[in-house]
Amino acid sequence: MTHYCFQCGTQLEARFMDNREREVCPACGWVYYAQLKVGAAVIIEQDDKLLLLQRAHEPWIGSWMIPAGYVEADEDPKDAAKREVLEETGLVVELSELVKTYYFADDPRGNGVSFVFRATKISGEMRINSEATNAKYFFLDEIPVYLTLGGHDKMIAEWCANAKQKETFS
Repeated sequence: MTHYCFQCGTQLEARFMDNREREVCPACGWVYYAQLKVGAAVIIEQDDKLLLLQRAHEPWIGSWMIPAGYVEADEDPKDAAKREVLEETGLVVELSELVKTYYFADDPRGNGVSFVFRATKISGEMRINSEATNAKYFFLDEIPVYLTLGGHDKMIAEWCANAKQKETFS
């Protein structure tokens, strides 16, 4: 991809600096620093089941994911998490804890980090938007095999490990 200088509009060129290759403006010296995408995901449980959505679009069409999306530049990740759940499912949720952050480098749209929150449904009825073809709560032993990457596979695997541990100690 060709990038241009944000300061003077000159086409950037690759140079080795700071122990890595970076795009630099040959005219004014401005440096392009690529940054991670920031996402917010939400774990919603009901009766010991995990809510997953089936993707309607690429990448990973047909795979299953946790309700999630990208954080806007002027948005708190907590607000993004609640917004994404409402947009994707029609549910209004209350966030409890930050479960974990996940780094992902397998998304063709760019590398990033996702903040994963636990939430409880407080109102609304399930109403998926055009980003999903299906929404379903899954018991531990029903979790689909084809999971979305971009950190979703890791998030779901960790939920499964925690659910399995709860079963062991119950």
